Parts: sequence; structure tokens; C-alpha cells
Amino acid sequence: MIYFIHLYEWHQLLLNWVATNTSGGDKPFLPEPYTWKTYGEMNIGFWKKHQTTNYDETVALLGSSHAEVMALIEALSDEELFEKKHFPWALTTNIGSYCISAAPSHYDWAIKKIKQWSKGEKERKR
Repeated sequence: MIYFIHLYEWHQLLLNWVATNTSGGDKPFLPEPYTWKTYGEMNIGFWKKHQTTNYDETVALLGSSHAEVMALIEALSDEELFEKKHFPWALTTNIGSYCISAAPSHYDWAIKKIKQWSKGEKERKR
């Protein structure tokens, strides 16, 4: 399912961004050449990258990345998660905002998309 891969890839963005920057690197959240205005193209790239990733692999990737994101969140204090500019590389916001975007907000999006797809499947079978 493409929505699962999308979630996995956004988890990877978060995990790699935090890991690199907490280790002294200087990495933006979105990889170059993408920006918040062009990240749709990045999402298309994720889809293209995973054309041969089968369902079982997809589920395993998402399960693993979800566990890693939850471990990351649990390892951070409330201050580290939600204090603006606590980490300079989070710029004007906080890591918690990125965690929310990459996990629960994206989960809500995926649930809606899957429901739309499922409704369309039921209508096509009629």
C-alpha cells in the first residue's frame, strides 16, 4: 500500500534529521532540492522508489519505523520536544511539531486516504 510507504518515508525523514543533527551534523528536515513548497515532488519520488516493494515488506518497514519514531519520542523530555528553539537546528519551532507531522498527523491523513480507497473499491464491485 502506497500510504504505508509514504508513512515509512516520512518517518525516515524525521529519524535521519534528528540523528544527524543531534550528532553534530547540519541537515535540513527536507532533503535538497525539496522545500515546503515542492515536497509533493519528493512524495512522488517515494512512490517511484518503492514500485517493487511488496506488501509484506511495506508492512515490516512501517512497523519498524513506527517503533523507532515512538522510541525517539519517548527518549526526549517534554522540554526537548516542545520548547521552541531548544535545538537550534529545529529553527523557530520544536522537534515535537515535526514528530506530530511525521506520525499522528500523517496517520490521520493515511486513514482518510485508505477509507476513500476502500469506499471506491466497494463501489467498483457493485
